[in-house]
Amino acid sequence: IGKLGKKGPTRAEQAHVYTWEEVQEHSHKNDQWLVIDRKVYDVTNWAKRHPGDATVRSFHPDQTFVQKFLKPLLVGELATHEPSQDSNKNTAVVADLRELVTHLRNKGMFVARPWFFGLHMAQILLLEGGAWLLLCSDVWSVPFNAMSLQVQVSWLQHDLGHSSVFKTTSWNHIAQRVLMGHIKGVSAQWWNHRHFQHHAKPNVFSKDPDIKMVKLLVYGIKKIKFLPYHYQHKYFFLMTTGASLRSHRYYDVLNQSPCSLKDLAWALSFYLRYFMCYVPLYGVLGKVYCAFRFLESHWFVWVSQMSHLPMNIDHEKHKDWLSMQLSATCNVEQSAFNDWFTGHLNFRLNISNLFPTMPRHNYHQVAPLVKALCEKHGILYQEKSMGTAMADVYRSLKNSGELWLDAYLHK
Repeated sequence: IGKLGKKGPTRAEQAHVYTWEEVQEHSHKNDQWLVIDRKVYDVTNWAKRHPGDATVRSFHPDQTFVQKFLKPLLVGELATHEPSQDSNKNTAVVADLRELVTHLRNKGMFVARPWFFGLHMAQILLLEGGAWLLLCSDVWSVPFNAMSLQVQVSWLQHDLGHSSVFKTTSWNHIAQRVLMGHIKGVSAQWWNHRHFQHHAKPNVFSKDPDIKMVKLLVYGIKKIKFLPYHYQHKYFFLMTTGASLRSHRYYDVLNQSPCSLKDLAWALSFYLRYFMCYVPLYGVLGKVYCAFRFLESHWFVWVSQMSHLPMNIDHEKHKDWLSMQLSATCNVEQSAFNDWFTGHLNFRLNISNLFPTMPRHNYHQVAPLVKALCEKHGILYQEKSMGTAMADVYRSLKNSGELWLDAYLHK
């Protein structure tokens, strides 16, 4: 089985048995091999279309379905004397995490409760209706009501993208398109494509699209002189407005990430509703609409970034799944307010990132088990108060900006 850059197959390739050293020779953009359960796959062409990474177990609970795609890519297996994990991964941690996942599946922790999401959908409809009923009586109560609507939608569409809320994935995708496209005005396919990449390699340069903001923020790595980065902890607040986020979304949709015609149609339906409903009442740049978009965007950015931005941001270290996720995320402590305000994403570290397909109503039950696993293996488990987590975003941006100033302007 000859590969790119080789004159012919080696003896090991003829026998379909490989060492880790041979597998790692195929780690280039146009020649990529992958090991899953000791099986070796040539994923060169597949990787160009797939948004994730080596995350078969985490993102795809139906392994039978996955095998339909992997089987044609199979080129061999690891030699019997080779370990199941490459040298940078802790075998004991991998084994214990898999045992925990099996235990959680047997306990039904990956099964969604339709009534839980049905109640949230009912709340969305009530908020949507309430916003319009308040138009005639108290116009400035609309932004806050509408912001609550957008927050609820964000929670629900997040779970639709991660886990199977409905019995079939097709209904899951339809519901997510309606929520993302019609109510929020963006592409569900774009969101999934970016979000799966983020979960596969959080805070890893060139692999996590959520940190590809080197023209706006700097982490003390590259010499970039576009902006006064030593003030980034201040202008970060301006970046959280709806306008900047929405323009960034559509740049990706049109130029980088996939977007189907169905997704585009749903997104355009949001603007049809906007021009039919908001513009006649408030004008194209209506203050009410801009107000709730501003509030919603601040909520979205703070909730998503306070678990990631203060954490380690670095190049690929090829760590095991548990160690990689914990080094890039932290938790916000549990409380009734924190659970509601973040939509249970305060459990970002030990649930949302470790177990992407788990529905969020089970997060609090799994957290103690993950904490015990970390204590067993001496892995740092970080949990903060809401105030500390938000303040750490400010501090981390300020610190990296000062490092940039010292490294590139004062040398």
